[in-house]
Amino acid sequence: LAEKTFKDRGIEVDFKPGLTKEELAAIIGDYDGLAIRSSTKVTPTILKAAKNLKVVGRAGIGVDNVDVAEATNCGVVVMNTPFGNSITTAEHAISMMWEKSRFMGMEITGKTLGLIGCGNIGSVVADRAQGLKMKVIAFDPYLSAERAADLGIGKVELDELFAKADVLTLHTPLTDQTRGIVGKDAFSKM
Repeated sequence: LAEKTFKDRGIEVDFKPGLTKEELAAIIGDYDGLAIRSSTKVTPTILKAAKNLKVVGRAGIGVDNVDVAEATNCGVVVMNTPFGNSITTAEHAISMMWEKSRFMGMEITGKTLGLIGCGNIGSVVADRAQGLKMKVIAFDPYLSAERAADLGIGKVELDELFAKADVLTLHTPLTDQTRGIVGKDAFSKM
């Protein structure tokens, strides 16, 4: 679909899934734009080889697979599609609560769902969980009290979330602040 969209607008497109990082580095100098998914890593090595590159488009929300700072230094714009797969991703998170083939199932009605991150996807997860009669609490430093009230969820600090949540979902970009946010210390508080 993306390939057709570009071609319909007169843009020349090469569709080359499955390239190794070495293969990408060898050909990237010929391209003005690069459209990627999560498996492609846009590293300083790739950017150094990308002499004509003007834009990297990430088909999805997170751009943690792109060295954004280095791209900016090279004059390359990094874009994403923040709403493109929000519903699918949120529904996948909800479905992960029922891996009955691997785990003993549990009834989630009345259970507390703890969200770490309540942006595009987290807020959809909250809505779906509430539809399943779960109580929802969230830790997100960017979530205002007003927005939490609009969503019908409780805004809590991280330690309280770990202590109260029966189920935990994580919906944040991978940054220095979020890397390892759920680790040994967190599990000891659950």
